Amino acid sequence: MTTTLRFTTALLALLACTSPAAGQQATGTEPAGTATVSAPAAAQDEAPAAESSWKKGRPITMQYFRPLDKRGINVFETTKSPGVEFTGFKLDFGAAFTSQVQNLSHSNTAVPVMASGVDTNQLADIGFGFNNSTANLALNAQVAPGIRVALTSYLSSRHHNETWVKDGYMQIDQSPIDLLPLRMLFEIATVRVGHMEINYGDAHFRRSDNGNAIYNPFVGNYIMDAFTTEIGGEVYLKTSGVIAMGAITGGEIRGTVLTPGQRGPTLIGKLGVDRNVKKDLRVRLTGSMYKTDKAMNSTLYGGDRAGSRYYYVLENTAATETAQKDSGLINPGFKNKVTALQMNPFVKFRGLELFGVLERAEGSAATETTQRVWKQYAGDVVYRFLDDNLFAGARYNRAHGELAGIAGDAGANRWQLGAGWFVTPHVLAKAEYVNQKYFGYPPANIKNGGQFHGTMLEGVIAF
Repeated sequence: MTTTLRFTTALLALLACTSPAAGQQATGTEPAGTATVSAPAAAQDEAPAAESSWKKGRPITMQYFRPLDKRGINVFETTKSPGVEFTGFKLDFGAAFTSQVQNLSHSNTAVPVMASGVDTNQLADIGFGFNNSTANLALNAQVAPGIRVALTSYLSSRHHNETWVKDGYMQIDQSPIDLLPLRMLFEIATVRVGHMEINYGDAHFRRSDNGNAIYNPFVGNYIMDAFTTEIGGEVYLKTSGVIAMGAITGGEIRGTVLTPGQRGPTLIGKLGVDRNVKKDLRVRLTGSMYKTDKAMNSTLYGGDRAGSRYYYVLENTAATETAQKDSGLINPGFKNKVTALQMNPFVKFRGLELFGVLERAEGSAATETTQRVWKQYAGDVVYRFLDDNLFAGARYNRAHGELAGIAGDAGANRWQLGAGWFVTPHVLAKAEYVNQKYFGYPPANIKNGGQFHGTMLEGVIAF
């Protein structure tokens, strides 16, 4: 079977779940001579609402909320617009499911390193196939005007087969106390408390989060994937297109009261502007800072327990998809001290989107006496057309710096070319060509002369 035929078959398999929606798009024209029976008046009234629910997305019932579907694209922090009126307690369930077809090849020039008669630098034999599907469950409760509770669980992921909780937090956008000073403050203020995805940088708003890959115009995330969840609180001020945020967290994924002398608070800050300069022109620019001086296990660049989209690339024959979940990514290994800065420009002019990542991070692990530095640059160019239902784009990403035990500069360059089709606001099909090359790794390292390239298909359902 040729590669083209295999990918056509795979794409049809990924989109099979959209057949009910496709059936709804049919004209419904009856054969000549077929009798037509008028629908009851109630059914006629419900028809426009039913059509709107799949053409525009299901109704939003939560306040100050980012939709899980197409409407959530290019939404960063939630705004101070409630979106919907509070009419009493509401409970809302959402979900997202994602599957990929992978056709990647990889190679390296590393010298053999033998252990128990096995070359640990021999690459795994990979080829065309389906990756295991991943799924998210989102639970939201509107408990009071402007007060929402959110809980996200991973039903399945590359790293865990069992269900586990990603995050849970409360977001407050209106004062629960009826005092004029507090009501005035919450006209521009937002407070989040709980165990949540930290708001460092803007790239995490565009990444794939396990089962939810709707927001990402590509299949893979950035090489240095700044994403983690931590316990703490965030305070936002949002007014006239200006965003300011300050946060304090425990600095680690898991909370604990043990070894207090080896742990300390982490400070996170963000400042930026996000404005519609003209009717068709939106400009956003933010700068973020993440700083922890004392931690046992900081995971700023290793907190995505769901894992990478590129399975087994540059991994050896003993690798498993769970243990080597970060294939294709680079984690600098800053476990105990981290100071990271990220700047993100974003410009949207009609259907054209430009997004950038400029990042510098320095830190160390417990056994290191000096700090190492890593830098990352990335640029996305995406064009959306036909009412934003189709898009195509390109991304260049470079990350490099010092790794523990490796002399000199090491890193990787990556090109991604992608395209996608929103069958409905809840259903997305994506295709991507990726080419990543590693540099600076010594001959005995499996990534010496390493590269992988090929094509990915991805199907996403989110609602």
